[in-house]
Amino acid sequence: MQQGGGSDKEVTWEDQQNINNFGRLNNRLHELEDEIKIAKETNDNLEDASNELILTDEEVVRFQIGEVFAHVPRDEVETRIEQMKEVTSKNMEKLDEEKEFVVAQMAKLKKILYGKFGDSINLEEN
Repeated sequence: MQQGGGSDKEVTWEDQQNINNFGRLNNRLHELEDEIKIAKETNDNLEDASNELILTDEEVVRFQIGEVFAHVPRDEVETRIEQMKEVTSKNMEKLDEEKEFVVAQMAKLKKILYGKFGDSINLEEN
């Protein structure tokens, strides 16, 4: 008996595991996209700070460490900002690689699940 235009294919334990895995991957994809967005914003902010530092003619500048601003020599601040940019860039690269892996895994699962269930399953975002 069919209801609501669905198919009469039975969902096996393996199918349910694939559906659950797809859901977890989809959640991770959204988390990665948010983390990448934050990392890009951080990188942009560091780039802006670096540019502002170039424009200043002061030898000692205020540098935020945690919640406190400290007076730090300009050369040291430049070095710290460059190190922070490197760390952020490496983090973005790792996040992009993980995102690519997640997208590839989701594509494999979509192929399997659409192959079995056709139109009776929706794995697309709205």
